[in-house]
Amino acid sequence: MAIAPTVQHRPLSTPYGDMIGCSYRWEGGQYCSIQTPRGVVGCGIFDIAVANEFDMAFAIAKGTPAHPLREPEDLLDATIVAASHAAARLGVTPGMTGREAVAKMT
Repeated sequence: MAIAPTVQHRPLSTPYGDMIGCSYRWEGGQYCSIQTPRGVVGCGIFDIAVANEFDMAFAIAKGTPAHPLREPEDLLDATIVAASHAAARLGVTPGMTGREAVAKMT
């Protein structure tokens, strides 16, 4: 029998203000995100092309199989590998940390 999936949405306090941290887990996978006032910092599961199509600010950090991003707090120190056009207009660039991206999206 499969283990039930879990979902957590919780307040996440940062020096830039309050955000919502999200974590989703199920047998064989997980993803996480931080909802900011102006966009999302998320793991590699999100599609930048779709974010661009809808002109939404998304910054993507990518974990590895050995070190997956499981909790929203994991995103803060992770490196941003991609940003949507809307996120780039806010100053988000690949190479910055998730924490820096969150600051740009407030």
